[in-house]
Amino acid sequence: MENLSMETIIGYVETYGLPLIKAIAIFVIGSWLISKLMKVLSKVMTAKDYDISLQKFLVNLVSWALKIFLIITVISTLGVETTSLAALIAAAGLAVGLALQGSLANFAGGVLLIIFKPYKIGDLVEAQGVLGVVKEIEIFTTQLTTPDSKLAIIPNGAMANGNIINYTAEGKMRVDTTIGVGYDEDIKKTKEVLLEVLTSNPKVLNDPAPSVNVSELADSSVNFAVRPFCKPEDYWDVYFGTLEGCKIALDKAGIEIPYPHEVQINK
Repeated sequence: MENLSMETIIGYVETYGLPLIKAIAIFVIGSWLISKLMKVLSKVMTAKDYDISLQKFLVNLVSWALKIFLIITVISTLGVETTSLAALIAAAGLAVGLALQGSLANFAGGVLLIIFKPYKIGDLVEAQGVLGVVKEIEIFTTQLTTPDSKLAIIPNGAMANGNIINYTAEGKMRVDTTIGVGYDEDIKKTKEVLLEVLTSNPKVLNDPAPSVNVSELADSSVNFAVRPFCKPEDYWDVYFGTLEGCKIALDKAGIEIPYPHEVQINK
């Protein structure tokens, strides 16, 4: 095989090498610029006091758009005609669109969630059978952190089209507990003891005021609906504190909480 001449080698370098080097340089510099631009965009939106959910969504959206534009530019630099590339992208987009209808629905759902804001990052919500704190609102999914520290990832299409209960939106939650006492106990005194437990808890809100009311005359007990209000983040502290505090207070007041007694048979 004959050795390639210097002119041939130079021709190959000019034809293929230089465009490849140029394309690599454009990709590296472009990626760096996109990274810097995203940081600047985040800082600007933070300074303008944009909602954190909107910030993250827009940053992800702009980042993807710029990356796609960068890839098209790199391919064009390698000598691929942009007209044929555009036709190829359009055909591929149609095929991908048909194959990923669910993903497109999730993208549209994400846009709707950002526009109408049924919840934001940090809110305690219940949706699609999952209770948790909103961790991220991404382009296609919403991430929730459940009370037992699990990560739930729910498609935005389902979130936008389903029922959503936002416990944080009103700034308060009602804690529902039921306490039963014996039929021989004084109802008025019992209500005073239980209400004292609620009013003495610093995490129980004064407005709306906590309430204690007879809710049921059961087979072996008079049941009281004990209902304090608290901030969403204090829910479990108030829930468990109420149960424990009511038991201690009723014991101290000599008020019996019914429980099954063993029957002793003398022989």
